[in-house]
Amino acid sequence: MAEDSQVRAFYTGKNFFITGGTGFVGLCLIEKILRSIPDVGKVYLLMRPKKGKEIAERLQEFHKNPIFETLLEKNTTDIFKKLVPVAGDVGEEDLGLRPQDRQILVDNVNVVIHSAATLDFQDNLRPTVKINVLGTRKVMELCQQIKDLKVMIHVSSAYVNSYLLETREKLYEKPEDTEKVISLVDSLSDEALQTVEPKILKTHPNTYTFTKHLAEHEVAQCAEKFPCTIVRPSMIVATWKEPVPGWTCSKVGPQGFLMGASKGVVRRLPLAKENIADYIPVDVVVNELLVAGFQAAKQKSGLTIYHCTSSTQKPFRWQMIEEEIAVIMHKYPLKSAVWYPHLKFVNSLLLFRISALIVHFIPAILLDLMIRVTGGRPILFRLHKNVWNSLNRLEKFIFTEWKFHNTNSIELASQLNETDSKLFYIDISSIVWKDYFTNLHLGVRRYLNNEKQTTMDAARSKQMFLLAIHVVWQILFMCLLWYLVAIMTGLTMTQSAWSVPALYILYCFL
Repeated sequence: MAEDSQVRAFYTGKNFFITGGTGFVGLCLIEKILRSIPDVGKVYLLMRPKKGKEIAERLQEFHKNPIFETLLEKNTTDIFKKLVPVAGDVGEEDLGLRPQDRQILVDNVNVVIHSAATLDFQDNLRPTVKINVLGTRKVMELCQQIKDLKVMIHVSSAYVNSYLLETREKLYEKPEDTEKVISLVDSLSDEALQTVEPKILKTHPNTYTFTKHLAEHEVAQCAEKFPCTIVRPSMIVATWKEPVPGWTCSKVGPQGFLMGASKGVVRRLPLAKENIADYIPVDVVVNELLVAGFQAAKQKSGLTIYHCTSSTQKPFRWQMIEEEIAVIMHKYPLKSAVWYPHLKFVNSLLLFRISALIVHFIPAILLDLMIRVTGGRPILFRLHKNVWNSLNRLEKFIFTEWKFHNTNSIELASQLNETDSKLFYIDISSIVWKDYFTNLHLGVRRYLNNEKQTTMDAARSKQMFLLAIHVVWQILFMCLLWYLVAIMTGLTMTQSAWSVPALYILYCFL
């Protein structure tokens, strides 16, 4: 007879307070709690009112999200009554909570999961310190007031120590004095802050990793007062198993560029295909948050840190599936594709920029012109321009290989009983990356491009048409280059025919 779930038993009847509940990780976390811990207490969600929508209205739209389809197969929408929206903002004083709402949290919450953060690598220190550092400090202040707090779970990032190429599951020394940084943010103008930013960041690649590093120390300061745990995910990608393989609502990382590649818009991608790319499925992240919290709550105080990563346990390299990517995209095409999909990896930014001029910007100008003529809104040139401008910021993350040792996570997985190992799986040793990326592509097709299985036949018919257009385009483009060579050399077209194979080889190289 199988053992009962110890993780589920711990969380049964407990009340949660979750920040960042409407984000990628947050939605998956909420779904997992409602589906796998049916007798959970209340789940209080810190939510910002959006323009024209109060938080109650936003919550009512939850059940429309595809991630909840599996949950609603066995439950009615009454299951969402466990979710309690609380108006607030981690970037505001006292988390933007009304006194009465704060008191409700103080009196009732047992588990805090802090997931909210600003992830924009372009942000300067002012918003990132306000949200990532001071927001975490305010969450920890609330935790200290909660009457019956069992555990505090902080969602960090494996890249908080990205100035090191190899890291362990421990708290590294602060890169700068937190109070000094806060003082500079409060006192300096935007221009002055921009000037001193490189000196403050030192070896940190951006303000995100820097402020998330400082945020971990905010958590550590409370570790002797109540149980705390920090989970550091790497690049979070679509689900592996639950609630369905391939679910995603994020366009960050491989999901975003596969979305563009499937449409035929993204045709070249700068990356070091032989390097380890540390991807971790979002359902594994969510499970580790819950399991880490369960484990930490066994102690009265203390801090445990877990790397929720794949680089040292089940490493992925793009060269492992380089040939399969095209097969997958052509086997499961998009009806909304605008060009025949053909993705190639390039190993330098210089080569990418050269090739992008030919295979991205020229087609983008032509397609935008066609869209404008038909009354649509041209976006392709602007999209590629934005990618072009972001490359310098992302270069380190594109071409650097990190190794995040996850000894604690492996040990944590080994301590789970058989039931919890299946219900709250965190061991990724059995993941098959080729199969995973097939499901990720199907998830991108279904959830980011909103194309159901019923569109597949139409998509395949359109793909054949786009292939014909692609071939004609290549022939015309090569003829144009041949003509230009003839003009520049003063030769006839026949005399310069030798240039055609050379030009084609060069074109394929790009």
